[in-house]
Amino acid sequence: MSHKDPSRLNILISKCVRKGDLDKAWLRFRSMHASDVRIDGFTFTPILGACAALPGGGDRGRQLHALLIKTGCVSGPIVDTALLDMYSKCGCLGDAVRVFDEMRSRDLVARNALLSGFVKHGFAREAIEAFRSMVVDRVRLSEFTLSTVLKACSSLDALALGKQVHARTIVGGCKSIVLSTTLIDFYSNCGRIGYAISVFDGLDPDCKKDDAIDNALLSGFVRNGLYKDVFSMLQAMKKPNRRALASAILACSESLNLRYGKQLHCVIARHGFDEEIILRNALLDMYAKCGELKAAQTVFDTNREKNVISWTTIIDAYRRCGRGCEAVKLFKEMESSPNSVTFLAVLSACAHSGLVKEGLDCFVAMEEYFLKPSPDHYACVIDLLGRAGRIEEAWDVIKSMMARDIEPTEAVWAAMMNACRLNVDADKGLFVAKLLSELGKKSGNYTSISNFFAAIEKWGNVEELRKVMNEKGLRKEIGGSWVAVEV
Repeated sequence: MSHKDPSRLNILISKCVRKGDLDKAWLRFRSMHASDVRIDGFTFTPILGACAALPGGGDRGRQLHALLIKTGCVSGPIVDTALLDMYSKCGCLGDAVRVFDEMRSRDLVARNALLSGFVKHGFAREAIEAFRSMVVDRVRLSEFTLSTVLKACSSLDALALGKQVHARTIVGGCKSIVLSTTLIDFYSNCGRIGYAISVFDGLDPDCKKDDAIDNALLSGFVRNGLYKDVFSMLQAMKKPNRRALASAILACSESLNLRYGKQLHCVIARHGFDEEIILRNALLDMYAKCGELKAAQTVFDTNREKNVISWTTIIDAYRRCGRGCEAVKLFKEMESSPNSVTFLAVLSACAHSGLVKEGLDCFVAMEEYFLKPSPDHYACVIDLLGRAGRIEEAWDVIKSMMARDIEPTEAVWAAMMNACRLNVDADKGLFVAKLLSELGKKSGNYTSISNFFAAIEKWGNVEELRKVMNEKGLRKEIGGSWVAVEV
């Protein structure tokens, strides 16, 4: 290093972090340390912020924390908050809580960092407890605080608590567009789309509606099955954005509205979005679900960029149409590495097409991609073997799961129940029926068990199960077909 001025070097590190050149910032910091340059709190603050985005960020952050203690740097509120934020973003929430507990001064920024870390990593209940402690301590709540706790309420479907937070925003005079967008997301996720519309319509005239709040309401309409409202809102938009178009295509997929989906395809091309990989994948999925396999294949073939989602979607499209051989062929031709969802699609395609060898080969191939099979993958393999009459091998699959400390789920036992029915295996079937009835209370499970008893001609048990279902108010899910009719 040509000079050893700490202030100047700190500025250089901060510039690297702001520009996103994090590797260079890390190397500069290491050079400072190796050159015996005096390191202070202003050195640690930016480099701690860079750790969350670097590989092995948690381990790097712990090294910095140890160096901070070793060098005896004064640990003030800014450095403590940087440490807390780093641990939170890296998912080291135990370390983050310890830093928070040891802080002498806990300002709003530090509390928000801990709250955000809980929500980001799926600890919604802990986030709500942290929020309650802020209320008890009479901490001034910011819009970021309220938005974050609303996300926690959304993940827990805590409608009552979310309404209280909404009331607090009204009392506190918080009317920002960001907070309103979060409220719309919250009510939509909780199935209260009417409240979401009220928030959207009641937005302060001074708050100019942006794409984010429009997209939030569109996504809410899709999530709650209000597909006509999606199409009406999209038509009212002067220039639809990418996410709005993606929501509309999803609505077409869910409602199997091929006619409107084709119109959206034209809109995407007209606005110059036809090269957007996300929209093209959405179109591919829409055509596949609407049974337009040829159109789906055309979209796939004309994709300049094909990612794992593109490949998985086209494989699943052939699975839906019962063309397992083509699905396996596409899987072998994949140019990108498959993920767990890709293997699920292929295994299901093989099971429904009787491709036992191909399916087992795919299952074994998961190890080549360092993917650990989930219970859903095992359920597909059991279904594959059961349909092929190889019930003993299907039973061995469950034994191998237990040997690997993988607990068979409801889906696994349901697949085994179906295998016992197809192969009329009374001994195994009676054992599985008892487990499945204790494990889950879904109507589909009772139907599977009832079908098994019918296969082995135990009509008394069938009648008994029907009585149990009637007493519990369970009904067999009604099958149906969709078709879009022009009116």
